[in-house]
Amino acid sequence: MKKLDKTGQSGPFYQLDKRRRKAVRLLFEDELTDEQIAKAVQRRRSTLDNWKNDELFKAAQQQYNHLVIKRSFESRALKKLVDLLEAKSEMVQLQAANSILKLSGMLSDNSTPELDKAKIRKANAEADIAEQKAQQLSNNVADDLTINIVRNDRSIENEEANNN
Repeated sequence: MKKLDKTGQSGPFYQLDKRRRKAVRLLFEDELTDEQIAKAVQRRRSTLDNWKNDELFKAAQQQYNHLVIKRSFESRALKKLVDLLEAKSEMVQLQAANSILKLSGMLSDNSTPELDKAKIRKANAEADIAEQKAQQLSNNVADDLTINIVRNDRSIENEEANNN
């Protein structure tokens, strides 16, 4: 569990001193040049450059970006997604539903129900192959192993349709 400081805030942004936190805020706002930001935090431009290459500073920038976006836009964005579930276009509805599921952690960027089923089928086939190989080795069979893989999904139908 993360230890909170006395104000209830934790993370890399809150580990920085006041000047570095101010630099993070000014960099996020993207209205000043690096030279102007360095002057605003009473440091040289080279110091700001060093800070920008520091891993803690980079992590603090990411945390600050997340905090600002979460505070300012998250509820509005989610409300808009919910509204889009009632859109006229089914494609828009589907994209909104997928986005909501991704945000909730129920669906990842590289996951769909069809892809998950295909991954399960592949894993099962690989397990069957490995089991057959292990069986062959344990039986000390010197012959080549022949494994017949039967595909019983739609891809066979698709291949046959493409060949016709």
